[in-house]
Amino acid sequence: MRPLCLNYPSRNVICLTRCTVGITVLLGCSAVTSFDSSPQLNAWRALLALAVVFVMLATTGWTAVRHNRGDASPLQAALSAWERGSIDGHALPDPDSPAGRLSHFFASLNGKQRDRLAARYPLAVGNMNGAPVTLRYRANHIALGQARKVERERMHDKRLSPVGKQEAERRMKRFGVMMRPGRHVIAFDPMGSGRMAEVFGDLDKAQRVSVVVPGVDTNVLTFERTFRKYSAPVGMARALYRAERSAKPDTRTAVIAWADYTAPVGIGVDAATAMRAEDGAVRLDSMVRGLPGRTPVALYCHSYGSVVCGVAARQLPSRVTDIAVAGSPGMRADRAGQLGTGARIWATRDSDDWIQDVPYMEVGGLGHGADPVSGGFGARVLSAAGAAGHTGYFEPGTESLRNFAEIGTGSYYGVRCASGDAACRKGISDSAVA
Repeated sequence: MRPLCLNYPSRNVICLTRCTVGITVLLGCSAVTSFDSSPQLNAWRALLALAVVFVMLATTGWTAVRHNRGDASPLQAALSAWERGSIDGHALPDPDSPAGRLSHFFASLNGKQRDRLAARYPLAVGNMNGAPVTLRYRANHIALGQARKVERERMHDKRLSPVGKQEAERRMKRFGVMMRPGRHVIAFDPMGSGRMAEVFGDLDKAQRVSVVVPGVDTNVLTFERTFRKYSAPVGMARALYRAERSAKPDTRTAVIAWADYTAPVGIGVDAATAMRAEDGAVRLDSMVRGLPGRTPVALYCHSYGSVVCGVAARQLPSRVTDIAVAGSPGMRADRAGQLGTGARIWATRDSDDWIQDVPYMEVGGLGHGADPVSGGFGARVLSAAGAAGHTGYFEPGTESLRNFAEIGTGSYYGVRCASGDAACRKGISDSAVA
């Protein structure tokens, strides 16, 4: 294949690779020309982006839409069964009820009744915002066991190709790992590439809660890695939890590795639009509203995860006090003020991160808006010293992770700004510091 690179007057290049089935758009190619912020540059960007929109929709758009269709997931089947079910002769509440109502329902049951519901409807209870946290852990443990059994059977299914059998084995092993003692899975859906969320710390007793929202190529198989472990949701969350405990040992914290949305696969039409982010934003908002207590919540949104957080910002409850984005392609806004949230907006990016070479714009639904670390956006820009590349922001020893921990524990005066002064801490009152 021979790439056709369209180079316009800036540091950014967009490459179109010809292949037998169409043209795939690859963003983030290396640049060879100098930076130019003139009006002519903006015109070039707009025209080029429009051309890319047509190319992507013509060659991949309909395929992406078609692939979003499918049969009902095991989770949807479980929720349907819940809707038809009862407990001791009493109908069960609508699973889509507000978290407060569901919390009241579970509080009205005794322990044996709750356990019966978890055993009878494990996927439903395990994913039900408003259900007791420990009950959700128990229900998802059961659901993981059931999914593991399914994958074990698929490993020997003669209808599957060798690759299909190999993936079934990997999924079977992943579900087994997540069932080990000490793992606290608060959301799980085995459908398709799968969704999952795990808690580190005591969520019921936490004084502060942090949520890590990852980006593209996140699924049940990439949820945790042994190689480059801090680039996966589990590694990110564990590193943040440890850093928060180190930063402020007296503050009880909990961190959630939240991969409970269908993330885009690779750099394609899904990653370049807000389609996945819009669904993820609804799920993120529901999860936050279902958290126990009223403790402050901070979101740490990496890469495409920052698009999810940007779309969700306006609807999120006021308990979300901070939204920090790292390696962001944009938040679907031109300025932080357009996000419609009272939360503090933080942004960071390493100088080696390739995401900076993606055009920061939005045309015809393609692209995610302004650069969050740019001066005109209005975010509080944090230092990311030591965070090499696009996936290094949660590596121990980096200033980005240290800054995240300071924010997560409410120690705002301890954060280090990218500018080297106190600009990113401006306007934070004493009352905001725990």
